[in-house]
Amino acid sequence: MTKKQRREAGARRQQQARQRLRPPPLLQARDERSVSCTTFNILAPIYKRMDSENGRESQNRANWFSRNEKIIDRLLGDRSSIICLQEVWLGNDELVNMYEKRLGDANYTLFKLARTNNRGDGLLTAVHRNYFCVLNHRELLFNDFGDRVAQLLHVESAIPFLQNRSSSYVQQQSLIVNTHLVFPHDHSLSIVRLKQVYKILQYIEAYQEEHKLGPMPIILCGDWNGSKRGQVYKFLRSQGFVSSYDTAHQYSDSEEDAHKWVSHRNHRGNICGVDFIWLLNPDKCRKPLKTSWNEAVFGIIKYLLLQVASLPEENAFALLKADSSDDRITYSSFCQALCQLGMVHPDRVNSEEMEDLWSEVDHDGNGAVDYKEFQRCIWSPKCYNQEEEDDTEIDVAEGSIVTFEPNDETFGFTVKEAVLFPPEVEKGMWPENYSLSDHAPLTVVFSPVRMPCSPRTPQHP
Repeated sequence: MTKKQRREAGARRQQQARQRLRPPPLLQARDERSVSCTTFNILAPIYKRMDSENGRESQNRANWFSRNEKIIDRLLGDRSSIICLQEVWLGNDELVNMYEKRLGDANYTLFKLARTNNRGDGLLTAVHRNYFCVLNHRELLFNDFGDRVAQLLHVESAIPFLQNRSSSYVQQQSLIVNTHLVFPHDHSLSIVRLKQVYKILQYIEAYQEEHKLGPMPIILCGDWNGSKRGQVYKFLRSQGFVSSYDTAHQYSDSEEDAHKWVSHRNHRGNICGVDFIWLLNPDKCRKPLKTSWNEAVFGIIKYLLLQVASLPEENAFALLKADSSDDRITYSSFCQALCQLGMVHPDRVNSEEMEDLWSEVDHDGNGAVDYKEFQRCIWSPKCYNQEEEDDTEIDVAEGSIVTFEPNDETFGFTVKEAVLFPPEVEKGMWPENYSLSDHAPLTVVFSPVRMPCSPRTPQHP
């Protein structure tokens, strides 16, 4: 090959690389009111495995520096209003400065949060000043064995919207969360991931109550380390959240649609869809948070009994009742069985939550659960989809606080578009030539829309 041919080949490779990093065409044209959000686990160099001789990427500056430069190129090309990153190597000042300099120069305000116990990586959320003003920022430390954390941002739109009724302009407020849940190294950690999401929603409720906030959209971003088949997904759906990507592509919660897309190839070589941007609009009715939590925990209990312990229905009942002489489950045997399943721990189910679960199972309060109650509450509970609940009538208990009227209006979001990169992952495949991360960035475009408020089911009577 001549020098000229080598130069031409090199130029073609550079052009191909630029095209791969170019934002998808459907995300380039946006109206002035639309906003966008990107979530991306960028794979910290301290975790990225090289070949056996070279160890981790963190040991080779040229490699991690070049890869992160390309990641930033990609982010700046997408021009998202909000960027939520996970596994940012916050323990390396040079890498942090790279993100702060380039995103800062592009008019982003940055918020960083390291995982607890000096794990080395953490979260970074960047908010573009042209689209949002940050009213408040909170840090959530789960203080669990996974050292996981979350960021909560209370933002206000930079562009005011016209209200029809009053002919006045308002600025839409939203709550944004960025998080990275624990990886399920074994089945018992499913309850830990569920507990982390439960803490996030509890904190959001406490924040809204503390600041006396009216209804507003809530967006949850991050690496959830669980797919559409898991209890975290079902838990958030029961609370009225929708997966923005699935909404944009009209995918349902069915098993048939569970594998239409992927976003991660993990260290075991498995590909799965674990990166989500969840949206909760203020027109959604929501069941009490504790109710959703109990239902999700029972779902995990059944999964552990059926899939992990390989117990049929009769044997599962026998495990839960232990050596009870009158063929009924007692509170003591219930606790003992959950301990055997690895669910009883302060990071999983604590003593207070155990009592709440028992109250749900022992519905008549007689101190024991027979086979029919076991079937009804644990093995075959009657579950409702959120769509079915939206039309139900809500009884507001005396003494509960409702801060707005059902006829009030506010602004929410509609999902206009959603894209995963590279394109192959949208078809459930993982390309071998993709090297930005072991995760695919997900970008969603939202458009503000006026909608009626829906009163919240009170959490505490």
